[in-house]
Amino acid sequence: MARFFKKREEARGQSPGELIFIGEQKVANIQCQRIDYNASHVNEFNIHDIKDLSIPPDEMLSWININGLHDTSAIKEIGHLFGIHPLALEDIVNTGQRPKMEEFDASVFIVIKMIRFDMDNKMMVNEQLSIIMGENFVLTFQERPGDVFNPVRERIRRQKGRIRNSGSDYLAYALMDTVVDNYIHIVERLGEKIEDLEEDILNSPDSGVMEKISSFKREINYLRKSIRPAREAMAQITKLENGMISHGAIPFFKDLTDLITHVTEAIDTYRDLLTDQLSIYNSVVSNRMNDIMKILTMFSSIFIPLTFITGIYGTNFDYLPELNYRYSYFILWGVIIFIASSLTLFFKRKGWF
Repeated sequence: MARFFKKREEARGQSPGELIFIGEQKVANIQCQRIDYNASHVNEFNIHDIKDLSIPPDEMLSWININGLHDTSAIKEIGHLFGIHPLALEDIVNTGQRPKMEEFDASVFIVIKMIRFDMDNKMMVNEQLSIIMGENFVLTFQERPGDVFNPVRERIRRQKGRIRNSGSDYLAYALMDTVVDNYIHIVERLGEKIEDLEEDILNSPDSGVMEKISSFKREINYLRKSIRPAREAMAQITKLENGMISHGAIPFFKDLTDLITHVTEAIDTYRDLLTDQLSIYNSVVSNRMNDIMKILTMFSSIFIPLTFITGIYGTNFDYLPELNYRYSYFILWGVIIFIASSLTLFFKRKGWF
């Protein structure tokens, strides 16, 4: 599966709102976890059959997390139960969606990417997170189990902060805030490696450094594609007109927009830094080549006149003492091997090969 763009052959020619799963199936069966809470109570449980899913009570706020998007019939059933627009459902099962925000009459639909580092393949991978925010519920759709939301779960369980006394808008903000915090962590770690790379470029600009630069440029571009559109989506949330975002929650979403802007600016900075490092690498390699050519030119300048003289006269002399010496041939080979070995060692210590 392509990292930057996911193939859509199966969805080609289908009518709008038709649920076609686009992506890679990452779980065998859909998993559903639910947390119902208010200021005084918390109920947390797993739902093993989507048919057992129900509308939350009026006095409770429900966060329902669904892992697995391949079962389109189950997704459609969830959409029917909570009144989700068919176009939003279509985007949920299309894991190649661009981060965005869409406003409906009684809900808000948000797509954002969760990013993690794949240790096996040594590269960044993203997972699509779809959020449906209703009046007293928040639905989150993920491709696989495992996320960055444990701090939010703990705040709900332990009644930390204002989350238990706030509405669905603040819960949606808290979830996206943890995703953005993870962005910052990832960009900081990658940025440290990029900054440390400059020392390697100046001290040992070999082919391995070039491979690192290329790898970092690829990962930075991947992060940029995954994160940059989220800034536009966050900015649009504060301008909603359907009343889903309360006046008290607007400053939090504005702060979230500032954080994403900070992340995207850092990504652009490191992207420019890698371009500069590539130029520095080429300059250092070019300077080293100039130094090598300078040394070789010096050697050539010394030996060219000698070669010219021997080319004219050769060994055409009447008396050559070494011709009659018994070990002359072996001494000649010894001199040849010594000169070749000495030059090889010299070039190697200089790092020329």
